[in-house]
Amino acid sequence: MMSEHIYLLTIGLPLATVLLVFAMRYVSAIQQAKARLANEDAYRQIAEKSATAQSETAAALIAIQAALTDVRTRLTAVEKILKDVE
Repeated sequence: MMSEHIYLLTIGLPLATVLLVFAMRYVSAIQQAKARLANEDAYRQIAEKSATAQSETAAALIAIQAALTDVRTRLTAVEKILKDVE
């Protein structure tokens, strides 16, 4: 009787060990995939924020250029008036 238990243990334990190793690898692969997905989402959000900020900066630059052009036009008019006064 005792030899049957030992025989079953010698067969069962290595099999259980192999199954445990495969289960651990499977769980590890799932966790790595979840972490990779979270990283990709974070990078996507950063890219979206960056694109939004770049668009806002471009719009602000256009507004500044328009204001600068207006200032130049007015300065030219003032210079012309000052030359006419001389």
